[in-house]
Formats: sequence, C-alpha cells, structure tokens
Amino acid sequence: MSGSERIGAAFAAARAEGRAALMPYMMGGFPDDETAAAVAGAYADAGADLVELGVPFSDPLADGPVIHDAATRALAAGATLDSVLDIGAAIADRLPVVAMAYANMILARGAAEFGVRAAEAGLAGVIVPDLPPEEAAEVRRALNESGLALVPLVAPTTPPERRRAICEDAQGFVYLVSDTRTTGERDELPAELAGLIAATGQDSPVPVAVGFGIGTAEQAAAVGAVADGVIVGSRLVRAVAEAGDRSEAQVAVADFIAGARAAMSRSNAS
Repeated sequence: MSGSERIGAAFAAARAEGRAALMPYMMGGFPDDETAAAVAGAYADAGADLVELGVPFSDPLADGPVIHDAATRALAAGATLDSVLDIGAAIADRLPVVAMAYANMILARGAAEFGVRAAEAGLAGVIVPDLPPEEAAEVRRALNESGLALVPLVAPTTPPERRRAICEDAQGFVYLVSDTRTTGERDELPAELAGLIAATGQDSPVPVAVGFGIGTAEQAAAVGAVADGVIVGSRLVRAVAEAGDRSEAQVAVADFIAGARAAMSRSNAS
C-alpha cells in the first residue's frame, strides 16, 4: 500500500472500534538514540494507531519550549536525519510513521533523495510545518514518487477559501492546529475548536487529526469525540525528559497512551 493508504487504514481501523485514532509525537534522538527507540516501541506496544516522528532542527518555529529543548538536546547528542529515520524504521512495520520535518532538512538533502530515504525507512508520510502550499509542488511530487503522503496543516487563522484549497490536495490526513500558539500543553482547549473541526471535516476528503495543546487523557477524549484523530506531543516529550532512566520513560509514555486511548474509547461509547 501507499503511505496514504496505510494512514487511511489506521484511521479506519480506529473508527471501526468506535474511537478516534491516537497519534503520539516523539522527538527522534531524544535524549539519545537508544531511549528514543525504546520510546517508539513503547508507543506501539501501548496502542498508538500512528506515530509522529519529530526530526530535530535548530530553529523549530512551530514548537514550544518543551519540544524545542528536546530538539536541542537530541542534536547535541548526535542525532541526524538518518539516525532518526532508523528509529522510525524499527516500528514502521507495526503502524504508520509520519515524520515531522522542517523544510530546510528536506531541501538540503534534496526532495527526491529525502523521499527515497524516508521510503526505505518504511515511513508513510511527512509533515512539513513551514512549507506553504504554494511552494510545495516539488516536495509533494518527490514524496509521492516514493509512495509517501505530504500531510498538510490548517490553523484557526486559515481563511475558509484557503482551507478548502488545502484540503482538496490533502494526503493521508489533515493536521488541524488547535490554536495559534506554538506546541505545548494547555489548561483549556479553544471553545471554537469543535466548530473548526467540523468545518475542516466538511472540506476534507481525508481524516482530520487535531494537535497542539492536548495534554491530558480527558482532553484527548474530548477532542476525539469530534475529530478523526488526536495528536499528543509536548506532554509525552516532557514525560521522557522527566524520567530517571530509559525504563521509566517507557513506562511513563505507555501509561499515558493507554490511559488516553481508554478515555477516548469510553467517550465515544457514551
């Protein structure tokens, strides 16, 4: 199957169970390659439906302090694009892995070569948060030639006409940013989020997954009741940062994922 088909199948399988798909984010190479690989395995074991694999970058403009710090520490520990893709390859046969990579890393490698390397690692798709749709043709073509989906993002500030145009070309799923701030945990999610999810869903031929700000099982359940997918990032990266060792990191992220998935299932069953 193509990357888009694998992603679609994961969302469909979750939907058949009466819940939204759960997509945890992890920073590749954080705090080191071995721990990151263990965390990836824990995600898959605990019931993640897909995994968003962050490639560390020195200027992650979409990311808040928790993920920014993790990227800095991963780079200091020697993480590279290739080492991060190898981490994804270790679980790619168990569930779809979607890389989150800033445009500079793709263009520096060359879009075609990046696509080939990501496909060799078994990835299903790529999210490029700083790549405007108007400038995405070359990257989209290169990824598609390697069987990968280019997953687009929409935000609360995206005008309706532009949102419709983005959704028309969407591959895999639409990443709906919950608010206008950088990544990070929130005490409350925006009151208008449900309406934005509904509007995006009407525009999109592919599933809509919501990220940014979801940091508790209850928030995951609330978003999962109205969206096709739920993306959790900073909360899990913080759990890894606060763990005393590799084993503690695995337990911490697995407990959160299992709890969030259970809460999402209960919410949709009620």
